[in-house]
Amino acid sequence: MSESIATVAFADLAGFTALTETHGDHDAVGIVETFEQMARSAVVWPARVVKLIGDAVMLAGPDAGDVVRSVLELARETHATPDFPLLRVGAHEGPVVDRGGDLFGATVNVASRLASIADPGQVLVTRSIAERVRADGIALVVERGQRSLRNVRDPVTVFELTEAESEVGDWRTDPVCRMRANP
Repeated sequence: MSESIATVAFADLAGFTALTETHGDHDAVGIVETFEQMARSAVVWPARVVKLIGDAVMLAGPDAGDVVRSVLELARETHATPDFPLLRVGAHEGPVVDRGGDLFGATVNVASRLASIADPGQVLVTRSIAERVRADGIALVVERGQRSLRNVRDPVTVFELTEAESEVGDWRTDPVCRMRANP
């Protein structure tokens, strides 16, 4: 086991349970397989896919900019794909414990909790990542205030990352499955 500082992000497919109920298990597995391929192709080295967890992926890397670029590319790709669920993303940086390639610790927990409170299509990060993204001009940064996260002692100031422009067009989000659909 080793300890280091890393940026950790979770990207979760919003509405996946409803999608499975509506479209069936086989279609859901196809979506997950496509999502896994998208995640692997979106990663900006030296960021990496740490693990796949059902309908979610955990990314991490030593540089916040690379991890953010990775999740933003993944969000763009899923957002632009017709009939694909939107992502909910959370990212945090800090100390992590590496155990055989898997990461553990409070940093991982905060990133996971941020993803769980994100709305479909939303990327939420903590202050240090927001400052880096703003300084490097990677994305637009909007402060969303302090939030209490489940099983995290202190409230966390949350920031949303957004793209300057959207290339999706007139697509709408299905309220049940959280998939992008052409009206």
